[in-house]
Formats: sequence, structure tokens, C-alpha cells
Amino acid sequence: MDQLLSYLPFEEWVKHVFDHEVRKPEWYWDLDRSYWKAPSELTVDYLTRLFSRPLPILANYSDEQLKQGFWYLTSSACSNHMFAVIDDAVPLEVRVKCVKSIQRVFEQLFSGLCSEHLAHIGEKGAGPLNSACFMWWDLVPLQLEPGEPSNEAISNAALEVMEATLKLDSTACQESALHGLGHWELFYPTGVAVIIDQYLKDNPNIRAELKDYALDAREGHVL
Repeated sequence: MDQLLSYLPFEEWVKHVFDHEVRKPEWYWDLDRSYWKAPSELTVDYLTRLFSRPLPILANYSDEQLKQGFWYLTSSACSNHMFAVIDDAVPLEVRVKCVKSIQRVFEQLFSGLCSEHLAHIGEKGAGPLNSACFMWWDLVPLQLEPGEPSNEAISNAALEVMEATLKLDSTACQESALHGLGHWELFYPTGVAVIIDQYLKDNPNIRAELKDYALDAREGHVL
């Protein structure tokens, strides 16, 4: 039976997320696992602190442990952490800050630890973190339908992060951003088109497979 955690100090929460044996199935599928169920405002605060400064906070964890931890944080099948970011009980400006802090995860962590393999074509030999990087925007529940100001603020903050991530010198990070933009195209086609067009203009010599993926993302044709 799940053990519900309503509070941990920040350092202990980080251990709860990342400090686990690497195995299949992962620790968070255990029937007796500890499950984070804290107030949304505390969860958003912890996420922001982690995302804003992933190094040195996560420096002592292996790539495999980081992969497990980020899947646990981002996937709603594994935990409810990211639903706190769309909880209207938390002030909007606090939640927008959290979304924007994600950029530091790509900049400080994924860009240096992910290998230069493309996930969408299943290239062999990719590093352990590549899948977590590639699937980030597919998993987080931040693609929100426009119409509500709070929805647009959260979704636009995510688009800003993806746009900035496309400027990183990392194939894996660029591919992740394109993957996310392909999903955001459903509700924000104009913004996505502008971002991808600028990316292609700025990067005329990218791999053909990445260029094709960018063009597919521009039309919302990603999996």
C-alpha cells in the first residue's frame, strides 16, 4: 500500500525523487512505495528550486538515476507532481516561474549529459537521459487550451522554454523542443510556426533528419 508523504524538507524530497536503485520495474511501481501528496504550493516551490539549479543539486546521481527521477516527476502515470503547476490554487506568477525554470534543466543538465542521438528515429546507442529529455514535453500536462488567461500564460511560458532550448548546442535538446512544439501546434499553431521557421533559418546545416522532424513538428505531426 502506498505511503503518502505530505511533507519533506527539500533535500529529503530530492532524495525521494532521485535516490533509488536503478532497476526494472522502477521503484515507483512498487506497491509499498512512498507517494508524494503535498500541497500544490509546496510542490511548485520544490520543483522550481530543483529546476532552477539542477547542478550541483543533482551532481551526485548517475544518469540512470536521473532518468528514473525525471520520469517520476514528469509523467502523470508515475506521480502528480506536474499537476501542481496547473493548479489554480497556486498564484499564477509562481506557476509561470516554475515553468520558465525548466529551461535550466535543459541548459545545465540535458545539454551536457545527453548523447547526440535522435530519439524519434530510434538511433541506437543513445545515453540513458535521452529518453527523459525527448519525452519531457510529451509527458508534462502543460499544453493547455487557449481561452483562459492562466492557460495561455502557462502554455506560452512553455513555448518560451522550447524556443530557448532550440538555441542550445545539443541535438537531443533541440529534438526535445521540436517534439514539444509539435504537440503545442494543436492550440498554438502560429506561435509554433514562427519559432520553428526561425530555428530553420538560424540552423541551415542541421542534420536532414532533424530538419525533417522540424518541418513535421511545424504541422503538428509528431508522436
